[in-house]
Amino acid sequence: MYVVISQRFTSVLCLPHSATYFDLRPGKLPLLLLLRPIPLKCYNQVIRQDGEVMNRAARIGIIAVSAVIFCYAGLGHVLGRTPDDRAYKSLTVYGEVLQKIQNDYVDDPNIPLVTAGSLHGLLESLDPQSSYLTPREYAEYKQKIASNAAGETGLTMSKRSGYIVAVSVVPDSPADKANIHSGDFLESVAGFTTREMSVGQALNLMRGQPGTSVKVGVIRSGKAEPEEVDLVREKLSPAKLQSVKVDSDVTAIRILSLEPGRADELRAKLLEAEKQGARKIVLDVRNCGRGPASEGIAAARLFVPSGTIATLRGQTVSTQVFAAEPNKVVWKGPVSVLMDTTTSGAAEILASALAMNHRGDVVGERSFGLASEQKLITLDDGAALILTVANYYNGDGKSILEEGVVPTEVVRAAAYDNGDGSDDDEATTNSGAANPQTPPAVKPLSQEDPLLKKVIELFKTPAKKAA
Repeated sequence: MYVVISQRFTSVLCLPHSATYFDLRPGKLPLLLLLRPIPLKCYNQVIRQDGEVMNRAARIGIIAVSAVIFCYAGLGHVLGRTPDDRAYKSLTVYGEVLQKIQNDYVDDPNIPLVTAGSLHGLLESLDPQSSYLTPREYAEYKQKIASNAAGETGLTMSKRSGYIVAVSVVPDSPADKANIHSGDFLESVAGFTTREMSVGQALNLMRGQPGTSVKVGVIRSGKAEPEEVDLVREKLSPAKLQSVKVDSDVTAIRILSLEPGRADELRAKLLEAEKQGARKIVLDVRNCGRGPASEGIAAARLFVPSGTIATLRGQTVSTQVFAAEPNKVVWKGPVSVLMDTTTSGAAEILASALAMNHRGDVVGERSFGLASEQKLITLDDGAALILTVANYYNGDGKSILEEGVVPTEVVRAAAYDNGDGSDDDEATTNSGAANPQTPPAVKPLSQEDPLLKKVIELFKTPAKKAA
């Protein structure tokens, strides 16, 4: 337990093994720069080190010292107000809440646990993809990167109702082999509850050496109790594009990922389909949740001759407008997209570009809503933030992260049969995008697919727009 006092910074909360810094230079606002809880043994429980116990009298003394520092900082605030008033006010509220917890809570509170929880909650209140990693978690993350731990489970994940949820599953991956579907909740990962676990923490736990395993507790659609599943990590290769002729002049191309190189592969598939007599193209981006946004933009430019593909902007990120490039257009004939809630990220940018520029129909259900950019920011105490710094916006200026991509033709696929006839009434994700019943695993395209049937019907309707 210590108080840090220096020319520039002073500790205000004075927690065990913690440093909360405020800028107390004349005319400067006290800004919360860093809260460092003690290293965590687990993600929802703080264990004090070396048997250290802080008695109530000592804590009261610390709160008193903190109050004096707040008063000093407040005086500096009054004498030199700056545009950072909102940060100051939020900070004073935090200090007041902490003091009330310390003095009035029914039991003697575990202050390190309270602090750690507040930091996790602070990041997760922003959006599902922002995360706080403790020094221990970030050290594990760096160790896995350094050791080339390329094993993974094949899950794209987000948050819903406080828990980790599967957004999409890579075909033939460990998660697919374990019969995990989009919409399934992961109640636990590696023995830790996901109730207050961030996506960054879950991804960190899922990664490891190929051949090693991780236990997950899966709550399947319509079920109340979790089922424990062992996932054996594998090094996954990017899924190749699949093309199939579904009508006399219609070729469907299934895009299961938009990882680097897929846009060039799509270009080759389009040229091949044209040589084989195809006049109409169907892009199936269901269950496509991987790949950088740049690949989705490159894929959209193969179809869109003019207009805006997407716009990227954030508070500290310069606005970038990604425009169509006529010289990159390969396919000028009719095109449609099949999409549902397993569609996310780069695939959303592709679908949105075709819809917003009236290049073709987008058939299915609203996408999940994950098209954004995250940045890893390291902190002085060894912790790290995974922070969303920019969102992608469609041609109408709407955030894809918040709104998802809305289909031009809504068609709901048959509900996944989980064997008990029950339904999942959850209607929205915490990003605002739709959440229908759990879809089935990826199956070969057939003309009985309700989305594909609708697309072929639309193709036969006169005046379909071409480039």
